[in-house]
Amino acid sequence: MSLDDIRDAARGLPGVAVRTDLVPVPALTESAGVPVYLKLENQQPTGAFKLRGAWTFVRKLRGEARAAGVITYSSGNHGQAVAYAARRVEARAVVVMPETAPALKVDRVRGLGGEVVFAGTTSEDRYKHAMELAEREGLTVIPPYEHHHIIAGQGTVGLEIVEDLPDVAHVTVPVGGGGLIAGITTAVKSLKPDTRITGVEPEGAPALGRALEAGRPVRLERTASIADGLLPLSVGTLTFEHVRGAVDAVAVSDDSIAEAAVWLHREQGVLAEPSGAATTAALRSGVLRPSGPTVLVVSGGNVEPSRIAELASR
Repeated sequence: MSLDDIRDAARGLPGVAVRTDLVPVPALTESAGVPVYLKLENQQPTGAFKLRGAWTFVRKLRGEARAAGVITYSSGNHGQAVAYAARRVEARAVVVMPETAPALKVDRVRGLGGEVVFAGTTSEDRYKHAMELAEREGLTVIPPYEHHHIIAGQGTVGLEIVEDLPDVAHVTVPVGGGGLIAGITTAVKSLKPDTRITGVEPEGAPALGRALEAGRPVRLERTASIADGLLPLSVGTLTFEHVRGAVDAVAVSDDSIAEAAVWLHREQGVLAEPSGAATTAALRSGVLRPSGPTVLVVSGGNVEPSRIAELASR
């Protein structure tokens, strides 16, 4: 997967995914001592960056594969994206979700025409059940992150950042399975090799940090966090190949994530789910120390305002 693949993905997005805003944040700029911007992926029609990769995959399906339908395994945002993309081409979409998935995300998958099937509580539970259904029903599997079409689609975020902020020095990215940071790293490092890329993950799910230490993906025994979109037990093998030696990682506490989500909503008018608030949490808590114009990717906003009120009570 290359910069050319990301540019091809970008050409396919108009009319489906939007070019999201890059917004300066004076309050964060003042505290950090460098210009700070939010890349607002919560502005996507499905509320998160996942639409970029899902549509890139779906638009490349042809003939019998498209007619038979698709299936994915997701805690929510990728499932919504796949359901949305499949509906655009009138294809069937099955989404295997955890039994603990937020009701908001389940309802939105169904509202977009997706067929929801529940399986366990871990990413492995969802994966195994999805594979069984795919084989039984002849469905094409659209993985959340471990595919070059997905990575290329997510990489369009990085392409937009460099185009909109040519002097960007630091990009911070929430990390679950690694599709977003893999795509952004490929795009940004191809255009501006000296730009620093930092992955931000919950303290209870440091999959990227462990992988960077070991030099390979490492399976965690368990993960836990209020950031439900950042809980895979391991980063992907393919995604890790795109970031190996090119990124660093920091971990943030759930209290920091909650504080950041509340601050974004109350002070900036940005509705960010805990996963999307992780980068802001890294900066506000002090674990992230930028040295030049910095972009905080807000990866998604699929959360009810009432949930923000709950987070405020922490």
